[in-house]
Amino acid sequence: MAKLHVSTTVNGEPMEFLCEPNDTMLDALRGPLGLTGSKEGCASGDCGACSITLDDRLVCSCLMLAAEAEGHELRTIEGMAKGDRLHPLQQKFLEMAALQCGICTSGMLVASDALLQKNPRPSEEEVRFWLAGNLCRCTGYDKIVRAVLETAAEMREAAQ
Repeated sequence: MAKLHVSTTVNGEPMEFLCEPNDTMLDALRGPLGLTGSKEGCASGDCGACSITLDDRLVCSCLMLAAEAEGHELRTIEGMAKGDRLHPLQQKFLEMAALQCGICTSGMLVASDALLQKNPRPSEEEVRFWLAGNLCRCTGYDKIVRAVLETAAEMREAAQ
């Protein structure tokens, strides 16, 4: 079967790649695009480890066909930091030890950033609801939720 040519934007950079018609976006990210930050945890959209944004909408890259990226803008965990400067969420996750084994971390960070883009003033309940699609077996979520809430407050303060 012939490979498909896909032109897209990933983390602000125009990119092109070839893929099989049944390749997932996660396959393309981790394969030809060389972006291994998104993890495969379940391959069924249940764990959130592969979370990315597609045109600012949170999606599981394991459920998206790579060919569907044509003409769209994707953002992955690799697009959060600016050079050597971590995104405020990444920094806060480190400071508050809101990560352990690391399998869920990239998905949690991408999902948390997507939340703060839509709602810079979330309640604890809203953070927990938003992250419900991201599973973590290590932390119990409390440190993650506190890190998101503290980052939101600091980002609002810095914007004033």
